[in-house]
Amino acid sequence: MFDLKNKVAVVTGARRGMGRTHALTLAKAGAKVVVSDISAEDCQKVVEEIANVGGEAMAIKCDISKKSEVDKMIADTVKKFGKIDILVNNVGIAQFKPFLELTEEEWDKTIDVNLKGYFLCSQAAAKEMAKQKSGAIVNIASIAMGQVGMGFEGLAHYCASKGGIVAMAEALSLELAPMGIRINTIAPGAIETPMATQQGPEGLKETAKLIPMKRIGKPEEISNAVLFLASDASSYMTGSVVVVDGGWLAG
Repeated sequence: MFDLKNKVAVVTGARRGMGRTHALTLAKAGAKVVVSDISAEDCQKVVEEIANVGGEAMAIKCDISKKSEVDKMIADTVKKFGKIDILVNNVGIAQFKPFLELTEEEWDKTIDVNLKGYFLCSQAAAKEMAKQKSGAIVNIASIAMGQVGMGFEGLAHYCASKGGIVAMAEALSLELAPMGIRINTIAPGAIETPMATQQGPEGLKETAKLIPMKRIGKPEEISNAVLFLASDASSYMTGSVVVVDGGWLAG
C-alpha cells in the first residue's frame, strides 16, 4: 500500500531539511520526483542523491510565491513525466520578530511563501490531477497553527500562515473530493532542520524539555507521515490534520 511505482510527485522546498528527506522517501517508494526550490544547484544535488539510490528525479527552480513560476513548474513536470499524482507543499520560512516590531514587508513575505504559495501550487496541481480523477496533496503546516495547536511568541506571521494552511485544506477537501483528489496536512513539532537551529543548541535543549519524548524529532519521522498520506494506505483520509510532535500538544 506504500508502493508509489508509476507515481509522479512534486516536492517544494526540497533542497534541504525536511523537503529533501520527503523527496528521498518518495523516490525510494518508487515515485518519480520533481525536486523544487529557489536554488537549482541545491535541487540538483538532491536529484543526484535520488539517482544514487536508484530513483528518478528532476530539479526545477521555483519561487512558489510567483504564479508564473508555479505554473511553469507544473507544466514542466507534466511535459517530463506525463502527469502529476502527488504534491507535497513543504516550503516554509520563519523569522522570529516581536509583534510590535514586525514590518508589513516581513508579514507579506511570510504569508506569500507559506500560505499563498500553497494555494498557487495546490491549484495548479489540482487542475492536472482532476484530468485523471486522482491525486494526493500533502501540506506541511506546524503545531504553531492556533486553535487545537498553539501559538509562539515572536511568530505571529508564521502562526497565521500555518493556521491558514489548515483552514484552506479543510475547505479544499470538500471541493476536491468529487474529483478524486485528497488533501491532508501534517503538523510537525520541533524537528531537526535548519529552521529549528535558529534557536541555537541551548534553545533546542530547552524545547526538548517541553516534549514528553524529551527529544527533537528527525526529518525522516515527518517523511514517513508524508509517504502514508501520499499513498493508498490513507485512501479514506482527506481534510485531516496529522500531528507528529513527540506528544508536545498532548502535554
